[in-house]
Amino acid sequence: MIEYVWLITVLPLAGFIITGLLGNKFGEKFSGIMASLFSAAAFVVTAMIFREILGKDEESRKIIIKLFDWIVAGKVNAAVAYQIDPLSLVMALVVTGVGSLIHFYSIGYMHGDSGSPKYFAYLNLFMFSMLNLVLGSNLLLMFLGWEGVGLCSYLLIGYYYETKVAGDAGKKAFIVNRVGDFGFLIGIFLIIFTFGTVDFSELEKAVAGHVSGEVIIFWITLFLFIGAAGKSAQIPLYVWLPDAMAGPTPVSALIHAATMVTSGLYMLARLSFLYVKAPDVMFIICVIGALTAFFAATIGTLQNDIKKVLAYSTVSQLGYMFMGAGAGAFSAGIFHVVTHAFFKALLFLGAGSVIHALHHEQDIRKMGGLRKKLPVTHFTFLIGTLAIAGTPLFSGFFSKDEILWKVFNYNIFIWGIGAVSAIITAYYMFRLYFVTFFGETRFKEDTEHKIHESPAIMTLPLIILAVLALFGGFLGMPHTLDFFHSGNMIEEFLHKSVADHAVSRYGEGVEVSLMGVSVMLAVAGFIIAFIVFYKNNGIPEKDNQYVGAQKVIFNKYYIDEIYETAFVKSIYNFAKVLWRLIDVFIIDGVINGTARILRDIGEGLRYSETGVVHDYMIFMAGGIVSFAVLLFLLFL
Repeated sequence: MIEYVWLITVLPLAGFIITGLLGNKFGEKFSGIMASLFSAAAFVVTAMIFREILGKDEESRKIIIKLFDWIVAGKVNAAVAYQIDPLSLVMALVVTGVGSLIHFYSIGYMHGDSGSPKYFAYLNLFMFSMLNLVLGSNLLLMFLGWEGVGLCSYLLIGYYYETKVAGDAGKKAFIVNRVGDFGFLIGIFLIIFTFGTVDFSELEKAVAGHVSGEVIIFWITLFLFIGAAGKSAQIPLYVWLPDAMAGPTPVSALIHAATMVTSGLYMLARLSFLYVKAPDVMFIICVIGALTAFFAATIGTLQNDIKKVLAYSTVSQLGYMFMGAGAGAFSAGIFHVVTHAFFKALLFLGAGSVIHALHHEQDIRKMGGLRKKLPVTHFTFLIGTLAIAGTPLFSGFFSKDEILWKVFNYNIFIWGIGAVSAIITAYYMFRLYFVTFFGETRFKEDTEHKIHESPAIMTLPLIILAVLALFGGFLGMPHTLDFFHSGNMIEEFLHKSVADHAVSRYGEGVEVSLMGVSVMLAVAGFIIAFIVFYKNNGIPEKDNQYVGAQKVIFNKYYIDEIYETAFVKSIYNFAKVLWRLIDVFIIDGVINGTARILRDIGEGLRYSETGVVHDYMIFMAGGIVSFAVLLFLLFL
């Protein structure tokens, strides 16, 4: 089955073509079903290949399937070829599995939307691009998928393009990602210049001959990290992701929780053999990951839009992934990618179910008391909240604590930032949970009798994701808690695919103690949220009541305003200067000046046209005499 790996990418592409060409003709239902079935078929093929790979020994689990040569320039040969190994298969399973659930959920969520055929076509195109990104065997094919998901992100974020908010959000995502992609491109060019190849296998062999800390490797990995920071919303390029919530809620679940935003971390893991040769860059990655986790978590505490809370939560969780990668624990970072896909997709789809029930209301101050009206949504949302908060035995507990343990061994100060971020995470997630589902109802009276649970096509994906969010963490059981003697399956499976470089400076007793600290932090966050928002039935204050530090945090540290002043307005004003200087003064000046000169010449010659015959004869005679004199002078 492995030789048919190309089906994994071709099936979503076929869905995009069929839905795009025939969707408007056959309608909304046809588009949703076709797009979902093609996505599900890609998952089935991926699962079959995964099963086949499991049957092989570790040394035989890496297989390259080449389809044809693509770009051949000197020594550089970039083929359309797919790399089958544990890392690419784990990512492909997440993309196709969670992606398929979101496709089916979208059938119910987008019901009645006149543009749904276009929406489903974009979803399939996104799947095609993302699968090329994770399966490509070289940097150029990865970059093709990288740019493809960027394009699809722009299209899906700006899906409601009639509104200014969606249009601006789509442009913001596209432009900010281009900043990161510029760094990614420089990194690729430096790799070609230094190693003469873009193929991952050949590159790994070439890098093996270089020592750690070389200057050229420092710059290569740093520029590549800039690309990863853009796609995975790390400081300072995170600003596009919260605004991306302007798109349909399933888009938030697919692109900004389960797949696209994790592509930066995947790139680091795929090139981990290169990053372990650049310890300074690894430290930078770890620090930026920690700061991103803390920074975004604090902003999430005061957001009142249900999707914005989850958006900043996503930024924060991505920070944890980069903390792990920076500490050399690439497999732990990928493990958190998997569990995050489960519980964050669940939370976004749960939020979509709430928004669907409340007729597109997203302000949690206008919700409350929904647990009885939306029982399935409430229960599954609770599981997602427990998972992201790091509740023991839930998936987020295992993956987040694995990262924090590795970071503790790497740098205790950075671990402290991550630990504080953990208590903030528990606080803002239970704040969201209590304000949305408990207390008195605060929505409009005329909508209360209309509120009902979402249809089965939406709740079934919620139930499946809830099961995965509950039990998915057992894939990475730490050795200290391995009661089932199954081992850390995901770490062992990824062993040959990533260059884990994390060190263990402390014993198992310290690890167990840190787990206890992590649990206490999560409990503390829960207790604070419980007292404020459940026991005292508190709701978020009005926007204009925040003062001091709260006002700064509520306004997201004014980062958007700073960027607007420092970059947007300055570039705009500079462009206006160039417009006046080059376009108006030089280009328009030359063209308009030439026209004026010719006009003035014409005006002068106009007076010679008198209409009197003898005047013309005098001019002709004068011309003949002048010509004769000229000839005489020339041949004299």
